[in-house]
Amino acid sequence: MILIADSGATKTDWCFGNTLHDCQVVHTEGINPFHLTEEKIKQLLQESLLAQLPFPQEEVKAIFFYGAGCTPEKAGNLSGLLAEAFPHATIQVEGDLLGAARALCKHQPGIACILGTGANSCLYDGQRITHNTPPLGYILGDEGSGAYLGKRFVGDCIKQQLPSNLLEGLLKEYNLTVAEILDKVYRQPQGNRFLASLTPYIYKHKHQPEVREFLIECFGEFFRRNILSYPEHNRIPVSFVGSIAWFFQDELKETARKFNLHTGIFIQSPIQELKGFHLPEKRKCVFTRT
Repeated sequence: MILIADSGATKTDWCFGNTLHDCQVVHTEGINPFHLTEEKIKQLLQESLLAQLPFPQEEVKAIFFYGAGCTPEKAGNLSGLLAEAFPHATIQVEGDLLGAARALCKHQPGIACILGTGANSCLYDGQRITHNTPPLGYILGDEGSGAYLGKRFVGDCIKQQLPSNLLEGLLKEYNLTVAEILDKVYRQPQGNRFLASLTPYIYKHKHQPEVREFLIECFGEFFRRNILSYPEHNRIPVSFVGSIAWFFQDELKETARKFNLHTGIFIQSPIQELKGFHLPEKRKCVFTRT
């Protein structure tokens, strides 16, 4: 039995199976070793994951875990916790960017991009990440992410760079005042998540000419500041994973053409494609002499 995990800040998708045709997916809270204690991770594995698996944990022979916060410094600790829960498994813990690259590019060269609450990208040679433009977070970077779109949109609305009806509608829809927005951004925790939570409103109005122009400009900043520095960026496909990429595909494709970039595939979540990377289509037949 093979276990594959894709973990973000809020949710982990776990796929288990022996082949592509017999695999299933279950979900737990996000497991980010940068933010969670070892005790909390142990609790999640024991009480949430193992409780959902319809087979003994000893049957798991290999685990491939891709997650936010799985830096080289943190990967060893998480690998040890997984080994405690699955004592007969070989374990590989990698960052979410390699998971995105494997999901999007499989064994082929390409540029892999994550556009969700945050943003990241890399140049992938079919086996490993060779270049990575530092994303720098939503204050200094993360161009094209949900937090970046929300930050730019709120700022443009308040500074009257966008039609006044957009600010009026935003305040009404989210039951907020400008003062409350500033408080959530500057004084409350996780301002990036708050800003990203405004993107459904942007999506709802994306066909308004001013909003469409705004989106093209924001995604242009993503390509210009993150992708154009990669060698051969206009010779290999640029593929995307994440909710922002999924819902704003048309705007990303249009912007990519302006930079002579070739877009590849768009997926909402890596787990479906990671199944194809790690699981065989069918069981291998084993013949024995009689």
